[in-house]
Amino acid sequence: MTKMTTAELRGYQQICGKDGAMMAIACDQRGGMRSLLASDPEEQAKITNDMLGDTKSDITRYLASQASCVLLDPLCAVPRVVDEGVLSRDTALLIGLDASGFDVSPAGYRLSRLVPGIGARRVRELGGTGGKIMVYLRADRPEANEHNVAILRQCIADFAQEDLLLVVEFLTYQLEGESLEDYTAKIPWLVEEGTRISLECGAKVLKLPYPGTPEACARISSMAGEVPWAVLSAGVNHATFLGQVEIAMRNGASGVIAGRSLWKDCISLDRDIQRERLKTIAVSRLRELQAVIGNYRQKAA
Repeated sequence: MTKMTTAELRGYQQICGKDGAMMAIACDQRGGMRSLLASDPEEQAKITNDMLGDTKSDITRYLASQASCVLLDPLCAVPRVVDEGVLSRDTALLIGLDASGFDVSPAGYRLSRLVPGIGARRVRELGGTGGKIMVYLRADRPEANEHNVAILRQCIADFAQEDLLLVVEFLTYQLEGESLEDYTAKIPWLVEEGTRISLECGAKVLKLPYPGTPEACARISSMAGEVPWAVLSAGVNHATFLGQVEIAMRNGASGVIAGRSLWKDCISLDRDIQRERLKTIAVSRLRELQAVIGNYRQKAA
């Protein structure tokens, strides 16, 4: 395993809470956030990056200020949240490198994309504590991963050169013609093997989909060794995510990087409604999440 340098470790400490666990609020989504703000495609198309920036600013001010870190994108939210004084001095900042959406290969595989002009040096210039890269992986189809693994290796090398923290995330996906039943049965293995691919590329901090079972979580922790991993929410409901986090923490996870499960039904184009929901509903969910994490950190101490 590739250990963090002193500078990377310092960045990692900053994205963690006082209990040493990762507790980051993810709101780097763009297309997904538009679909939550408006159900009609024509209305979604009217939602500008500045409007998304308003929502991300509110999430940062009212929710992420209660956590140790926020994950934002460099198109709608950064540098705005820094320049406008929205980001709390005590909240670390991860900046997403991946572009919204994906291309599709002739064989039907998802091809990840990067935001143009955003690398390690630019993340540092924007005030980032570190970066985050997400790629799509199907570990059972090596030919599906060549493009995305190349992106992953490129970003890891870039951040190593700059000696800046990089969180590596991957998502699996259902193939065209693959039944939901068959895909669901493969998820634990796909997440485990996707983790292996990420580690072989040199990942030092991981953001992973919940792998489906306690046993899969334990195997990932064993495989990762000293490389910490956070579980992502993938938009499941809050109660479901709390259960997933409890299992993951019990089996070696180092925290969470959570977004939609906290705020997906709190955001609105009416900012007064949005702010009230974030201050009440979303923060209440965050407190429950922090309690689950804190409980297992205490037991591990």
